[in-house]
Amino acid sequence: MKPLSRIVLLALALGLLPASASAERADRDKPVNIEANRMTVDDRNKVHVFEGDVVLTQGTLVIKAPRLVVTQGADGFQTGVATGNEKRLATFRQKREGSNEYVEGEAERIEYDSRNERARLFNQAHVKSAGDEVRGRYIEYDALTENYVVANQPGTAATPASGEGRVRATIQPKGSATGQEAPSDAPSSPR
Repeated sequence: MKPLSRIVLLALALGLLPASASAERADRDKPVNIEANRMTVDDRNKVHVFEGDVVLTQGTLVIKAPRLVVTQGADGFQTGVATGNEKRLATFRQKREGSNEYVEGEAERIEYDSRNERARLFNQAHVKSAGDEVRGRYIEYDALTENYVVANQPGTAATPASGEGRVRATIQPKGSATGQEAPSDAPSSPR
């Protein structure tokens, strides 16, 4: 597989992060453009490393990070790791399908496994879409089931008694087809 094809798959994969929104489908047919201060290619191990103000664009998808590493396994599936730090997080932004809204996310590290279609965001993890937001130290998104897991750290759901490290979610009320919010004490009815 061509090196650029691997990057395309990573770009598509990271666009699958939002649970309530599908990525702009037209992005899949757009070329991938990557800018970085440095690129290293290890063809033998199928590893591409982009460093220094990395900007990946494909249609409406934009991924920015200080470092991006894409690895292809022997089975042809790719894993990608966009790495930031406490001062400059790895970020992504993509337009939602059929909407003028965007999905945005950030974390110190964003990993994507194309085999399982699963994205994992580590440390200072934050994803928002249409006013809804989730925050935690760890966010995992399964694109096949469209489920989130938000936790203090991978594999745990426990929260310290002090409240430090608690996960947070903000879910906006969804309005009727006219854009008006439905009253919370009465069901909405067609007019």
